[in-house]
Amino acid sequence: MLFMKPLIILMVSHRVSKVSCGNCDSKRFQYNGYSEDGDFIVGGIMSNFYGKISQNNSFEQPPSYLFEAWAFPKSFQFILAFLFTVMEINRDPTLLPNFTLGIHLTQDFLLAKNIYLNSIILTSSQHAVTPNYNCRKRPLMAVIGSLRSDLSISTANFLGIYKIPQISYGSFDSILSDKSQFPSFYRTVPSELLQFYGMSHLLVHFGWKWVSTIVSDNDSGGEFLQIIIQEISKSHSCIELMLLWPVFQTFIPESMNSLGRKLSTLTSKIVFVHGETDHLIDLQVLLQENQISGKVWITTTKWNFASHFAKKPWNLTVFHGALSFAVHKREIPGFQHFLKTINLNNYGTGLYLNHFWSQVFKCTWPNYTLDETWNTCTGKERLEELTSDLFDMNTSSYSYSISNAVYSIAHSLHEMFNLESAKKKTTRVDLHDIHAWKLHSHLRKVRFNNSAGEEISFDRNGDLYAGNDILNWAILPNNTPLPTQVGYLEPQTPGHQVIVIKDEAIVWNGRFNQTPTSVCSESCHPGSRRMVPVGKLACCFDCIQCMKGAISSWKDMDYCEECPEEQYPNDQQNKCIPKFISFLSYEDPLGIIMASSAGFLSIITIVVLGIFIEHRNTPIVKANNRDLTFLLLFSLLLCFLCALIFIAKPRKITCLLRQTSFGIIFTIAVSSLLAKTITVILAFLARNPGNGLHKWIGKRLTKSVVIICSLIQVGICAVWLGTSPPFPYMEKTSEKGQINFVCNEGSVLMFYTVLGYMGFLAMASFIVAFLARKLPDGFNETKFITFSMLVFCCVWLSFVPTYVSNNGKSMVVVEIFSILASSTALLGLIFFPKCYIIVLRPEQNCKANLLWNAHA
Repeated sequence: MLFMKPLIILMVSHRVSKVSCGNCDSKRFQYNGYSEDGDFIVGGIMSNFYGKISQNNSFEQPPSYLFEAWAFPKSFQFILAFLFTVMEINRDPTLLPNFTLGIHLTQDFLLAKNIYLNSIILTSSQHAVTPNYNCRKRPLMAVIGSLRSDLSISTANFLGIYKIPQISYGSFDSILSDKSQFPSFYRTVPSELLQFYGMSHLLVHFGWKWVSTIVSDNDSGGEFLQIIIQEISKSHSCIELMLLWPVFQTFIPESMNSLGRKLSTLTSKIVFVHGETDHLIDLQVLLQENQISGKVWITTTKWNFASHFAKKPWNLTVFHGALSFAVHKREIPGFQHFLKTINLNNYGTGLYLNHFWSQVFKCTWPNYTLDETWNTCTGKERLEELTSDLFDMNTSSYSYSISNAVYSIAHSLHEMFNLESAKKKTTRVDLHDIHAWKLHSHLRKVRFNNSAGEEISFDRNGDLYAGNDILNWAILPNNTPLPTQVGYLEPQTPGHQVIVIKDEAIVWNGRFNQTPTSVCSESCHPGSRRMVPVGKLACCFDCIQCMKGAISSWKDMDYCEECPEEQYPNDQQNKCIPKFISFLSYEDPLGIIMASSAGFLSIITIVVLGIFIEHRNTPIVKANNRDLTFLLLFSLLLCFLCALIFIAKPRKITCLLRQTSFGIIFTIAVSSLLAKTITVILAFLARNPGNGLHKWIGKRLTKSVVIICSLIQVGICAVWLGTSPPFPYMEKTSEKGQINFVCNEGSVLMFYTVLGYMGFLAMASFIVAFLARKLPDGFNETKFITFSMLVFCCVWLSFVPTYVSNNGKSMVVVEIFSILASSTALLGLIFFPKCYIIVLRPEQNCKANLLWNAHA
């Protein structure tokens, strides 16, 4: 778009004097605006120029002021939307019948210094700027404008004195929602608070963690900064740099250079911008001079790339891919036809439209020439022939808001007329009874569907209840900005808006092939955690691998979690997986071997027991106490079978039975051997004449020895079970991914007490048998008992360190092996020689042979 040549306008104030209104024309351009007469006047403050004002240095009284203004050609659609809407209302027989709306338009040049002059002009006569004096025959009912919030605040302060309703079409500052300060202010746009929260939603939606902000240095900017900091902290993001944009009308080189240097150092790719309309031009110059590019600019509705830029010398490519919030809009029915068929001659030859017409069509008007080489304007030139960079035939957001503002006034006036007519019971209403202040109660309650079919109403703060469109700006090769709606923001409660984004429709800056990411540090992958170095922001962190045994399941976790005892980390340390429950089962190879061995040895024991029962009356069986022999064989059978209790998944009952049954059965077996040995010794000692030991020989002694020894072990086991019994237990292990499911002994002291007592009996049997080893072979088996107990003691002495140094099912295997080995030693060394004689040498199994061996 071609940026306009400056328009020099000489404005001269007038002395206060008696003013006559007799020469007021019904339709003409005034020195600061354009008016059309009607039954009720609607004022308008337009923003089609960006200007500077300076005072004339002459000494004339009153002083004169010099304006230098640049036109925004696209924004002239605002004036045309105003004219078209008034024209449509005046032609509508159902809305304000028998009444017409008149207009009085002025320009604010985006200057706060000019806004009070415009307000006085609107409330004064058309020929003289005279405060508190108005010779109009028709009342001013409302004022529409301004575009900028600071200008609207100044206007509201002035119009509020007269209680004249003001409806802004582009002021977003939230302070204007305060009815205690601005009771006469309304707007056909939502408060900017909606956009502030919407920006935080964009931050979360795209996952941006490292951003910067450029904020205007005023109350609105402070509120924006407060909200955006709060929302950014909620999303665990950080602000790299916060730049305050000074509110000034012209460039200050020192300040601009400082801002440029700071912008050049930015590493964040996302920049949130909040500023006034004229700041957009200053920022563009700053970016171009410092060659800053590759950023995604997120802006508010105050910035409109299409309306406030011309073609040269401004280069818009730095804003390619920007996202901005915009006032929601729809096409106004009939408006495009109006733009296509407009004839400027119908609206006089005034300053604003003249300048616009001359610039875009490069023609001149009588008494108004910008370039003598141009042809004369006819007023019939067609706007649709203009390129989009000069004028857009589609309805702009602000034009739509202006149309809604005018219709809101018309509907409120209509309701007020109906109320007055109902009170006076007549269809004729005296215009002198209609006052602007009476319009407020109707504006607050107005609710209607506009020509585009949307419902229009104001909330209790005077703000339009509506959402925002989200636009994506693509800069075409000819430097023309092309906005595309890619989403929308619907109002709910503060901080709880509904945002919808079409990611696939967004055109990003050329440096990004996909949705850009903006982080200070790359994300820490699962399996690691973040650590923020001292003095840095939370978003600038180092990634540290989780310690052994800990995991982090998500990206950017601040700490690692320990896995539950029944789980362990996988190799990536990003999740816990169930541990393998390890126990000695019948499906385990070791379990199969142990169970098979126990079964095989049990069968052998049964065979031996069968042989001894079959030959129970033979001398070799009857020798050395036949009853103890059978008790010993039966206890050995139980020893082999009790090994099976150690196999399979530990349960409460099996844990209670394992060690206690093993201890008691082995005690019976060892005490039987001890009784047999004692019996042999006493039998030989009793052979001496006069020895009284023969009275101890008999079943009473053997039974006493076995019972007493066994009862002591039973008592130890009873104390064990009564105080701290064994129980099933999931045992942690150093082996990765494994839990040992074992029987916890409960009391280690009691466990070793059982073993110690059994060892004591074994040592006693060994010593007694060793002392009786030289007795005649025919009558005793002490040599076999000596060797068997020697093996027995060796097995269980080696069991203790081996058992302690293992865990899990290895401990169980060691104990089973010790049970089977020691029982096999007793069975083999004591009974196999006798079985050999009984089965293979039956001739030796006779009393004579035994007696001969005894005397040998």
